[in-house]
Amino acid sequence: TISGLRGGNGSIKIAHILEEKELQGKGRMLARMTLKPGDSIGFHKHEGSFDVYYILKGEGTYNDNGVEISVTAGDIGFVEDGGSHGLENTGSEDLEIISAVLFT
Repeated sequence: TISGLRGGNGSIKIAHILEEKELQGKGRMLARMTLKPGDSIGFHKHEGSFDVYYILKGEGTYNDNGVEISVTAGDIGFVEDGGSHGLENTGSEDLEIISAVLFT
């Protein structure tokens, strides 16, 4: 569990599926993340990597380079190298995602 992830609110539970060592130099992590209602991953920039969020359950607001988009189960958020993003749980239940941070 990480508090204030990337300057966000609350505490995010992170369950690593694969860690950097296991990604053999191709990425930082592949993880399942759980955000309680009101929790967020702060808006942040990617340099030397890109990130994919796959929404497993719940609902939230994905910030895609300053544009806010409502997301729900089955949606994908993608930020390219040099781009910025964030995610907030705006629903009433846990928001669960898979996050893959890969190097460019």
